[in-house]
Amino acid sequence: MDLDLLAPYLTPRHHALVDELRGVAEAVEHLPVEHSDDGARRQARELVTLLGESRLPRLAMPAAFGGEAAGDDRPDLRGCCLARDVLASASPLVDSVFALQCLGSMPVTLGISDDLRGRFLPKVIAGELMAAFAMTEPDAGSDVSSLTTRAVRDGGDWLLDGTKHLITNAGVADFYCVLAKTDPDAGTRGMTLFLVEAGTPGLHFAKAQVLSEPHPLGEIRFEGCRIPDRQRLSEVGRGFHLAMQTLDRLRPTVAAAACGMAARALREALHHANGRRQFGVALAEQPMIQEKLAQMAIELDAARLLTFRAAAKADGGAAAVTAEAAKAKAFATEAAQRIVDSAVQVIGGRGCLQEHPVDRLYRAVRALRIYEGATEIQYLVIARSLIRSVG
Repeated sequence: MDLDLLAPYLTPRHHALVDELRGVAEAVEHLPVEHSDDGARRQARELVTLLGESRLPRLAMPAAFGGEAAGDDRPDLRGCCLARDVLASASPLVDSVFALQCLGSMPVTLGISDDLRGRFLPKVIAGELMAAFAMTEPDAGSDVSSLTTRAVRDGGDWLLDGTKHLITNAGVADFYCVLAKTDPDAGTRGMTLFLVEAGTPGLHFAKAQVLSEPHPLGEIRFEGCRIPDRQRLSEVGRGFHLAMQTLDRLRPTVAAAACGMAARALREALHHANGRRQFGVALAEQPMIQEKLAQMAIELDAARLLTFRAAAKADGGAAAVTAEAAKAKAFATEAAQRIVDSAVQVIGGRGCLQEHPVDRLYRAVRALRIYEGATEIQYLVIARSLIRSVG
């Protein structure tokens, strides 16, 4: 990572954090690469423990509960971005585990219950609990308003019914932050967020959904799942707002993960180009290869600058960084896809073999352009911001 490039955005504490992250990344790189869903699920739980030993989830948690968040409970977004950049370069799976510890806990951090914060956040930081965020449904992706999971009052409890799919950590998480409709006629103003613990009667792990680059993903189902009102994370009808707050705050970290994957791809391409000879010279001496490497480096620098600009503005107390975060995520994830593809092209056939790091990156990077707001949605956010600025 070029820390000189990011110097305007980092503090001495962040420089020290990079050294800590590199130690974690070195430990992760020695772990076997899992190619099966079962293996990835087992390793994900091991990685929760490893991250807990270094207490890295603290970067997204309030200081009052053992974290390093700002006084108003904003995450240390630059710290989270550094973590995802370094970890994603080492292993897409450890990046996913770290990301979900942050994402699945953010509604608890921002929610209405001090009791839930005290019960869950210290254990997430310590690696004792694994978190998940359950919003997506079979017929509700980018259009959150069309979700059908229902929560109905029953005395002092709520009865939850519905299905969530494409949920990271489904089947292995210790708790889920679940968005459900409590007033089906009120659109996004009729949704509420709940915390549902694994093992709650009526919560079922329906099936695994297997990615080409495995990490725990699956479908969960609620059938008369009884949730005490004390496990309500938002005010009734304010769940959509809390869910969007969660995604907005952490969206730049997706861009950071893309940068980490792109940086690893560029390193692998450079290593191969310097060591591989074709037509009597090293690949790195051939102008067409040099052009590819230069383009990869330019896009990576641009992506990192957009990412840390958004993170630094958020850490500085800006009321909103929605447009900046959208620009970072859209550009970084699309650029990372191009950079990884170029790395495969430079490396050639070996880069298509399952055991090669760039093949793993090629399979892992694709999802970043979709989850937590597809690129097309980010373009809408950016365009609407531009239109409002001259309206």
